Amino acid sequence: MDYVIRGVRADEWERARDIRLAALRDPVAPLAFLESYEQASARSDAFWRERTADAATGRYVRQFVAEAPDGQWAGTASVLVERPADEVRFGAAADRDQTHLVGVFVRPEHRGRGVVDALFREAIDWSWALPGPPVERVRLYVHEDNVRAAASYRRIGFVPSGVTIPMEGDPAARELEFEVRRDRPADVSR
Repeated sequence: MDYVIRGVRADEWERARDIRLAALRDPVAPLAFLESYEQASARSDAFWRERTADAATGRYVRQFVAEAPDGQWAGTASVLVERPADEVRFGAAADRDQTHLVGVFVRPEHRGRGVVDALFREAIDWSWALPGPPVERVRLYVHEDNVRAAASYRRIGFVPSGVTIPMEGDPAARELEFEVRRDRPADVSR
């Protein structure tokens, strides 16, 4: 694979904004993201600068990008650090030290090339290496109808935890929690 997987840098806010907007234009975006294209595109440059700067520090969140040989960002994934003393961001409060994968997106022309596997490998390795109490698991949520994403996560080694929550804006739909536990690592060695 000729992609470079790396953390986003603070000065790359425009590229971070652009890949987020591309993700929100994807046909499955309503199933995959809690934000619409209209909401995201209305945000100020200051918002995108701050969001990218936070994701570059890696203190509470870290954004990873897959850079193609031509320099295009082929994909992205972000990791939220969740500690028991932290404020609830999504789902239930953390009852253990964990991270939460969000914002996973690979541009259609780069799918099937191992990009998502490489992004997940980097995100999981980063999670296990965090200072402080050891992270016990990496989790993510997937909409019950997002079959493509669920299959990809299973292939990588994520398994359903049994936790489900109502979909924001559609309580009849469910978000399924998947996880990789430190004592049962994912197979992202491909």
